[in-house]
Amino acid sequence: MKLTFAILIALAVAGSALAAGPKTATVTIRHESHGCHSWSVDGKSWQARQSLALTRGSTLAVVDNDVMPHKLIQVSGPKAVTAHASMTRIGARALVGFPTKGTYVFTTRAGEDYMDGVKTTGEDNVLKLVVKVA
Repeated sequence: MKLTFAILIALAVAGSALAAGPKTATVTIRHESHGCHSWSVDGKSWQARQSLALTRGSTLAVVDNDVMPHKLIQVSGPKAVTAHASMTRIGARALVGFPTKGTYVFTTRAGEDYMDGVKTTGEDNVLKLVVKVA
């Protein structure tokens, strides 16, 4: 009976850790003909606004596959640890670490197109990423 209770407690703890979110994630920025750019969390839906849940100590990779450079900017929340925030070429990757619990908000500042002749319609999307860290 004691062993069964201990197993249930262990499963509950493991389940709550999984519910909080994974330890790593990737967000990819790409070019859009309408709105200029969007991003996706782990290859799912492409939108200007994204959110995800991670656990404390997690790492987020932001990959710039857009036709223009982007600089990752933290807008609010506890201080994240960021490396390579200026993504100056296609395929460049910024890395973000989350040392404390909280809600972190990011955006990007886009630079000039890498190549001439890239056309878009409508206003440029303002990218926003909300990361909830448990």
